[in-house]
Amino acid sequence: MILVNENYTKLPGSYLFSDVARKVNEFKAANPSANIIRLGIGDVTKPLPPAVIKAMHAAVDEMGNADTFRGYGPEQGYDFLVNAIVENDYKALGLDIAADEIFVSDGAKSDTGNIGDMLGLDNIVAITDPVYPVYIDTNVMAGRAGELHNGKWSKLVYLPCTAENDFVPELPKEKVDIIYLCFPNNPTGTTLTRDQLKIWVDYALKNKALILFDSAYEAFITENDVPHSIYEIEGAREVAIEFRSYSKTAGFTGTRCAYTVVPKTLYGYKKDGEKVMLNQLWNRRHTTKFNGVPYIIQRAAEATYSPEGKKEVQAAIDFYLNNAKIIRNGLLEQGLQVYGGINSPYIWVKTPKGMTSWAFFDYLLKELNIVGTPGSGFGPSGEGYLRLTAFGTLENTKEAVGRFKKISI
Repeated sequence: MILVNENYTKLPGSYLFSDVARKVNEFKAANPSANIIRLGIGDVTKPLPPAVIKAMHAAVDEMGNADTFRGYGPEQGYDFLVNAIVENDYKALGLDIAADEIFVSDGAKSDTGNIGDMLGLDNIVAITDPVYPVYIDTNVMAGRAGELHNGKWSKLVYLPCTAENDFVPELPKEKVDIIYLCFPNNPTGTTLTRDQLKIWVDYALKNKALILFDSAYEAFITENDVPHSIYEIEGAREVAIEFRSYSKTAGFTGTRCAYTVVPKTLYGYKKDGEKVMLNQLWNRRHTTKFNGVPYIIQRAAEATYSPEGKKEVQAAIDFYLNNAKIIRNGLLEQGLQVYGGINSPYIWVKTPKGMTSWAFFDYLLKELNIVGTPGSGFGPSGEGYLRLTAFGTLENTKEAVGRFKKISI
């Protein structure tokens, strides 16, 4: 008899974005002439930067030559990319991150989902609410979440982020061991200042807790008092793992490349109190279960740090931030409550007249042919909100804002 991991059977029927896609496909099938504008899933629309394409072509040529062909590479990442990360993403901020603290991967989604492999099942997990669904679902799969009751998992500690607290999570009243923080936030698009983030680092230091800091959207930060890395906060190297991605910054959603930083000053504990270096555990997990990002893709990622690459990547980021500004201002003109869109490509909209998230989703899809993502799919505190993304084309973004003016509810 084949036994299954019964934790998987506790998960809701499907992944949030699968539900969104199903509804859109059903509507499209019934209304084939509808001009649907998709502002739901956060996939980019601009092509890869020219410097990236040039690097990929050169790497492909290398792979076709016996003298320059590459087989298996280091699972942690090639030195040329790791060293570029050290110099450009950390030394440029005055931060001392070593090459062997960086692990190149195929996506921040993968790493935030897999990081729990090296963490005990008895840890108490705290998540901001609303939250990126992968954080919750992977803890359910592992067996840390308990049972689902009235939209909440019994063993998880929820940290509400709402308009009432300016989307700044409060410290948990009970002691927790693992804390998921994503800033700039997905889905709300909001941020924490240095002082606000320091409160969490200090809490983790005091309670020997681990912060899993998803910094996938740091390149969209425009305000000076918002840290680009948690390691800008004193003491964070002792309590935090940071996740970064090239997906939204350089358009790698279809090519897949990211990295995770696990400092060697970061320790977990055995039940007898013995300290264990998490860097060594993650290295063991990474080299056992992952064969590395392809050489061609890593050369492409390296190119984002070239002078041309930096200019081209920044141009794409500026393009999406301009879209965000257009959406944000357009919705504000309609009298809607809007958050995010300043340091983030996400705009978080309060549904009008007390509509549920899914009701507002259905209204926008059927009446205006616009696709968003229901806030309730991100957790209990997301009910009554809708997430829009700025990753569309400029033409579609302006068209969508024009359609928003037709809202009649």
